[in-house]
Amino acid sequence: MFTGIVETLGTITHIEHQGTNIHFTVQSNISSFLKIDQSVAHDGVCLTVTELPEPGLHKVTAIDETLRKTALKNWKIGTKVNLERAMAAGARLDGHLVQGHVDTTAILEHFEDVQGSWNLHFRHPVAPEFITVPKGSICVNGISLTVVNAQDDGFSVSIIPYTWEHTNLQYLRPGDPVNLEFDILGKYIAKLFERYKSMK
Repeated sequence: MFTGIVETLGTITHIEHQGTNIHFTVQSNISSFLKIDQSVAHDGVCLTVTELPEPGLHKVTAIDETLRKTALKNWKIGTKVNLERAMAAGARLDGHLVQGHVDTTAILEHFEDVQGSWNLHFRHPVAPEFITVPKGSICVNGISLTVVNAQDDGFSVSIIPYTWEHTNLQYLRPGDPVNLEFDILGKYIAKLFERYKSMK
């Protein structure tokens, strides 16, 4: 379980294909503190640390299912990745409950510099469980953000300077994909509503 509060940025330093899997080597300032089998969110995707090649590096594996549902297949050498270790029991929940299970990807349509902050507009596929509401929570590339405007097929968020400077949002350009995890409460409500309708 995660909170959507990014700890640091990592950099993809090596990519190895093995069958339908891809092994990524990541360099970061938390890699030396990780342990094998530890869960770490990479752009909001919960991945298991499989190897610690040397200090400052860790390796993770993305299987075909993960690659098909996320934007990880677009990573290249040099890609900047948002990293967050799992939430410690008893810690403050500064963002919102994030599972690290990406629901779908979205496309950045456009962004605006509004003299000190940034407005980002995203478009995503339409599905009953893909729910956003104004002032609700959304996880974009592992970042817990507050929805400003919500539509069935998209939403916008406002980014403060600190988040812009300390995450990989600053590197996005229109047309770039991002990973989305919708609020778990909204997904449960949508599921219960669909079940209720089918029983009538």
